[in-house]
Order: sequence, then structure tokens, then C-alpha cells
Amino acid sequence: MKRLSYKTNSDHLLLCVFLSLLWGATDSTTISSSSTEPTTAITSAQPTTKPPPDNVGEVKVVNQNETSMTLKWDKVKDISVYILQYDENGNPRVENIDALPLDASVEYEVYPLTAGTKYNFTLITVFEGVNSTGYNFTAVTAPRNTEDFKTVGQNETSITLQWKQVNNIDRYILVVNEEEITVTSSEEFVTHTVSGLTSGTRYEFRLFTVFENVTSSGVNHTAVTAPDNVGEVKVVNQNETSITLKWDKVKDISVYILQYDENGNPRFENIDALPLDASVEYEVYPLTAGTKYNFTLITVFEGVNSTGYNFTAVTVPPVVRYVNVTDRSLTSITLMWENVNKAWGYLLEMNGDTKTFTPDQSSNVVRHSVTSLKPGTAHNFSLITLFSGLNSTAFSGSAVTTIDCASVEWHVTTSSIQGTVEGLFTIATATYNSQTLDSSGSRDVSFTGLVSGATYELSLKYEILRDPLQCRHNITVFPSPPSSARCEYYAAGYSAYVFWNKPDGVWTTVEVNVIGKYYEVDDNEEQNIIIQGLQPARTYQVSLNSVSGHERRSNSIVFQCSTDPRGVIAGSVIAVLLFCVLVCLAVFIFLKRPDIISRKKSFISASKRTKRKGKLITATQFADHFNKLNVDDNRGFSEEYEELAPIGTNQTQKAADLPDNQVRNRFKNVLPYDWCRVKLSTSNGTSDYINASYMPGYNSNREYIASQGPLPSTVSDFWRMIWEQRVKGIVMVTNCTEGGKIKCERYWPADSKPCLYGELLVTIRSEEQNLNWTMREFSVKHRNTSEERSVKHFHFTAWPDHGVPEGSEILIQFRGLVRRHIEKEGARAPTVVHCSAGVGRTGTIIALDVLLQQLEKERAVGIKEFVHKMRLNRPHMVQTESQYVFLHQCIMDALHSNQKPEENIYENADLIYENATALRELH
Repeated sequence: MKRLSYKTNSDHLLLCVFLSLLWGATDSTTISSSSTEPTTAITSAQPTTKPPPDNVGEVKVVNQNETSMTLKWDKVKDISVYILQYDENGNPRVENIDALPLDASVEYEVYPLTAGTKYNFTLITVFEGVNSTGYNFTAVTAPRNTEDFKTVGQNETSITLQWKQVNNIDRYILVVNEEEITVTSSEEFVTHTVSGLTSGTRYEFRLFTVFENVTSSGVNHTAVTAPDNVGEVKVVNQNETSITLKWDKVKDISVYILQYDENGNPRFENIDALPLDASVEYEVYPLTAGTKYNFTLITVFEGVNSTGYNFTAVTVPPVVRYVNVTDRSLTSITLMWENVNKAWGYLLEMNGDTKTFTPDQSSNVVRHSVTSLKPGTAHNFSLITLFSGLNSTAFSGSAVTTIDCASVEWHVTTSSIQGTVEGLFTIATATYNSQTLDSSGSRDVSFTGLVSGATYELSLKYEILRDPLQCRHNITVFPSPPSSARCEYYAAGYSAYVFWNKPDGVWTTVEVNVIGKYYEVDDNEEQNIIIQGLQPARTYQVSLNSVSGHERRSNSIVFQCSTDPRGVIAGSVIAVLLFCVLVCLAVFIFLKRPDIISRKKSFISASKRTKRKGKLITATQFADHFNKLNVDDNRGFSEEYEELAPIGTNQTQKAADLPDNQVRNRFKNVLPYDWCRVKLSTSNGTSDYINASYMPGYNSNREYIASQGPLPSTVSDFWRMIWEQRVKGIVMVTNCTEGGKIKCERYWPADSKPCLYGELLVTIRSEEQNLNWTMREFSVKHRNTSEERSVKHFHFTAWPDHGVPEGSEILIQFRGLVRRHIEKEGARAPTVVHCSAGVGRTGTIIALDVLLQQLEKERAVGIKEFVHKMRLNRPHMVQTESQYVFLHQCIMDALHSNQKPEENIYENADLIYENATALRELH
């Protein structure tokens, strides 16, 4: 019987009727039904005479993809009917296969299937309705390709890839450069780094999912390695606003990114270089001047950046915007400019000298002083800003030092001021009240038609400067002398009435000088004075001069004034008669008693010798002598001091009275005597005059030089005297200014910078300040010969003018310092001593030094005798009675010490002197 086979997917009953006669069936019939229900297969068989066919020998999977697989097997005895059974997602599937009759093998595609699935197949051979036992085999579909296959990182030698896991499959094959790399990972996102690559190179990747040794179709991905950084970046040009960079290309890559910050704002600049150039040159702008930039240069290859090449470069600092001259002096200039950036330095060039310096970081301005300049001169300078080895454009400017008006040798009369000024100025003015006179056009300044005795403010200006004032100086014109001076009898000849007419112009007082005594009459008083203490029938020389402003005195008007002689005439007649009586009496006694005359001569001679011995007061007698002079309010001192008043006043002072020399005198009444004045050398037409006198000491008649304090116009002369007399020590017993008045011009440098006085260059080597004195050491160098000497400066600062120190102890100690220096270094040359006038305090310190030496060596002193001796050399030495008393007090205090005077004086002098010589250095 012929087998009828039906395939149905329905759940309905299939009724098959076999008509044996119609189909020619045999005596047995087999009914077979097939259903899509799982595990449902009903076979009803009737006894048959045919055995089941053989199973296929082998089934090959000749092709497979994600949704299908192609199976191939050889036919079993040319049987063309087969049944393929398998499960799909839990649902059994039965597929009938009718092969082509002529083919020796069967090729069958199973689809649709699920990707990446392992299937259990049963292939049944069917022959005439009889099924084989079934050939069981497994096969898998190709897995799906992965998703999100991408590059998540790269550098110059590696690329990191990532993809999403496929259906829990943990095995993948990555193909790159024809090399297969097996990757195993159970992570949801698989990451794999491919290393050993070449920088800046494009790579093609293909990724296969592997399931049961079956790969997916594969997914492609292109990625590149990061390019190399540039090898070096050179700065080929830079200015205040730009920097030009240059570098060699990396493997002909033309795209770069430059990163940097500008004032806190990040900047990114894309750079596309010319393809054919081997190197790249790029200008970065606009930039800030004088700034250090941190750059990062990134190489870009197909959108991938290199790590970046870091380097720094700077812009040129800007030119200084302004330089102000904030201070000008005779020898220095102070410049000031804005300190814009604390990292900048500066280079200043002036007069061929350069100085590099870094300003104070805490200040917003820079100040710098240039010293040791020449007064009244222009100094061109250039200022360059420095930063990281770069220089700005130079700022060029000029500054002018001031002029020392006070040092000009002004020739002053009662109506004019003239002088030659060295230094830059364009106009000179002289102002008094509302009157201003001009002098311009040359260095010779001249003002005429001035008011006598008036004080004019002289100003020199250099008008091209913003602050044109070069110097300002007050000069008082000499006052006119009083006129029509005369005197009349007064008080029976014991006084004189002196009167005069007011001087013309401006004046403050009129000085009247009679027998060495000075009287002052102010301008607001009646212009007359009664001179007391005179003797009748005498003729006195009276001199009058007007004074203006404490320094200018007119020429003296000198006239003879006779006191009333009438009382003296009557007295003279009586005296003559009395003398005749006494002569007669003497003759009578000589004739009657000659022995009395002989005894009288002996008494007189003895009295004279006793008087000579009395000039020196012994140490043991001095206290009694001091107390005797001290009674009745110092009456004894007053009488002794008055006796010294006329000493030396009859000596000539012709050199000091010369018109050219009068301006060199600080005071009109303190002038050196001709015979003992110090004379300067007269080379180069200079004057030999200086207001200074040789003074006696204990050992010689020229042990000291008593000098007035230098005037502005005589400072150079003062140093000439120091040099020519080879002086080793200067004793100064005044302050430069006392009570608001100038007592002495400062004649030494104000700091460690040397000052030039004439031909002599003076430098302070050291200085030590004490409570009552200051010790200095000067270096004095002659500019022409280069010879250099050392001069000690002993400056006593606690002595008021016309007065005395508060105690004798400090002055005795100070004198000890001076004495030790003289004995060690200065005995061969005179020691210069000065105060303001060079007579009062100067005479006192000289006398104290000599008297203490005398007291030590002779155990006796002659104070009055030595003051007498000094006044023969210079007028008014020991100028006041209080100074005279103070000398006695110093001797008393020295004698009251338990030790010898000189030992007591030097008890601490060694230590003081050695400390003084170990002065701190100013440099």
C-alpha cells in the first residue's frame, strides 16, 4: 500500500482513509500524523514487512549566520525524504525535507533561528513511510556582532577599545594588522588595550563575537594612536605684545593647538600649518608686555591630541612710562618711577656707569639715588626694564644737580652783590620785600642798587626743568655806617655822652667800642649812649659800626673822644704841691737817717720777688685762692677779669681789615693780630688770609691754632689750612646751629660719600656718637698729588655759646681724649681748635689743656697769666667772666680728686680713647 503523509499545524483531527484498492497498498497500512504540539508525535503502525532505513552518516554545517544555518549530508541510498527535528525557544519544530532526486547529497537551510544559539537536531531518514531511528547532532548559529564598539582612550603607542557584551558571551576575536587577538571578559562592557602601536597612525579593527567557536560576521572600527609631541619649540622673535614660535612638524602633521592663559583667561588657538612646509612658524598675539607665559603645544592627528609639549616664553618688558626727579642736591639725584611688576628689575645708566638692581617688593614705586655727582651739572640717564633676560626699550631722561649758592665767593658791598657761579642756571634773582632784581645771561651774577643792610633772597633757576630752582641763599648786604658820630663831656669826665645819626637803609643795632668794651644800641632806641667807667682828662678812641642780621657789620667810624679835664687840672695843682713837700721830706730824711733808705730798698726788692712768685698758685694754696676770689659775689674774679680787658688791644690787625678780607670774618670785632695770624699759601692767586691765630701751649708758642668756625665761603680755606699746617686733630666746641642761629658752617660730608673742598677730597671713615661729644675720623686726599692723610675730629656738643658746660667732669674727660691724641699723633703739628668766633669756648678748652699739664708737672697753676698770654695772640680769648670762673672750677675739681690730676683725668681715658678709635665704619 502506498503511504500517504500529511503535515499539519492544526490541532484538529486529521482523518485519513486509505483505500487499498485505490493506492495499491499491501496487506498492512501505516498511518502517521504529525502535529506542532510539543512532544506530540503519534505513529500508528500496522505490522509491515519493511525495516527502517539507515540514519545519515554525517551532517555538516556548511554555512551559518545569525539567523540560519545550512546543513549538508549525503543521501542514504538515494532517499530524498528526511525529517529534521529541533527546538526553537522551547517550541519543538519538525521540518520535512524533500531533496532533489538526482543530487547525491542534501543541502538544507534552517531558518529563522536565534543568533548565538546551540541547537540539538535530529535528522530522520524516511523511506516509504518508515523513519530511521534519527541522527542526533548539534549546531550553533553565528552570534550577533557586538554593539557600541568604540575607542575610549589612546596614547602614542596604544589604543583602548570598548564594546558591549553579547548575550553573556565572554569570548571575542579582535583582528588588527592581520593579527588575531582573543579577548575574554565577562563584564557587561568589555575593555581591551592594544599596545605596541606606532604614534600618529590609523588602525583598522575588526571584532568578532565567538560562540562555540563560531564567530559573528564581525564589526569594523577605525582608530588612531595619539601623535607625538613636538620635539622642541623655539622663540624666534618677541616684543612687548607678541611672541613668534617655531617648531618642526611631527610626521608631516599640520594641525596643532596652542594653550595658554592671558590675564587668568584660558586661550586655545588652532593652528593649521601649510602642508608642504617642514616646520611651523606662528605668532602669538596680542599678549601683555613683560609677562611669563606657560604654553602647551598639542599635536592633533585625525582629531586625536598628543599629551602636549609644555614650555615657557616671555614678552619683552615695557618701557618705563615716566621717571620723576623727586629730589636734587649738590651731589645726588633721586629718581622715582612706578613699580608696575614686582618681577621686573632695572638697569640704570648714567655718566657711563651702569647699575642693575631689584626694587623693594613691598613698594609700588621705585626710588633710586645717584650720588657723588658734580654740583650744577646735567646728567643724562637711560632706564631699562629687565625681565627674564630681556631688555625693554630705554627711557631716556636728564637730571640736573643743584648749585651750592653758599659756597660761591659773593662780593658784597653796601649796595651790591656779585659773584661767579659754577653750574647750570638761566636766571638769577635777588628779592627783598616786594623788590625783585634779575641777573641773567652769564655765570657772572651781579645785583646793584641794593638797600644797605637788607637781606636779599638769591635764587638761581634753570628754567628748562619742571622744578627749576637750583639754589636759594640769603645774603645780607653790608649796612651803612652811622654818620656824624661825636661825643660830649658827661659826669665830670667819668663818663662820655656819645651820639650819632641813624644809618641809611636796614640795620638792627649800632655797636659802640670803647677800650675793648662793646655796647649795643638797637634800631628802635635813641641813637646815643652814655659810656661810664672813664677817667677825666683822657682821650679815648671810640669806634662805631652798624650791624644787620647778626653777621654784617659796616665799616667802623673811629673818632677820638676826650673826657672832661676840668676836675683833673685842679687836682694836678694840688698834687704838684704835695709832691714838692714829699721831696723835701725825703731829702731831709736821707740827710739825717740814710740807714732807713737802705732798709726800704731791701723791702721793695723783696716785695718784687714775692710778687713774681705769686703769679703761680700752688696746688695746696689754690683752694684758698679760689675762695678768696669767690667772696662778695665773685668780686675777685670780676676784678681779675677786668684787668685782662685791654691786653693785646693795641696790636695791628691790618690784614683782617682789608676790604677783600672783611667778608671772611664772621664777627667784625674778632680779628687776628697781624704778627701771629695763620697765613695760607698764595698759589694760583688765592688769598693768604684766614681768621685764625697761632696760640701758645705748655711746650711751645705754636701748639694750637685758634680759628673761627668756617663760613660758607671759607670752608675751602679752612681745609687748606688743615692741609698746609699738617694738622692731625680738630677740636670743635660748638654746634653748627644754636638757638636757631648758624654758628658754624658744616665743613665735613653729611654721609659716607666724599666731598670736594677746593683741591681736597674729604671722606668720613668712621663716626661714634657719645652723649656729650662725637668722634670722627676723616680721610683727606689732595686731588693733584693723591697724597692722603688722616685727621681726627673731636666734636664737643654740650657747651652753650657764651656759657659753660653743666659740669667740669665731662669737659675734663673730653680734654683727656684730645690730650692723648696730641701726645700720640699730633705733637709735631698744631691742633686746630674752633667754636663760632674762635675766642670764648676755644680759649677755655685751650687754657684747660695747658693748665692741667702745668698742674701735673709743676703742682701749680697760673690761670690769669696764661689767659693774659693767650690774649696777646688773639683778642677776647676766654670771652666771658663765667668762662674764666669755670676754668678755676675745673682746677678745683681736679685737685679734689684722690689721685693726681692727670691720673684722674686719664683714669678712663685709655678706655674712652680706644673705644673712640674703634669707631664703627660708615661704609
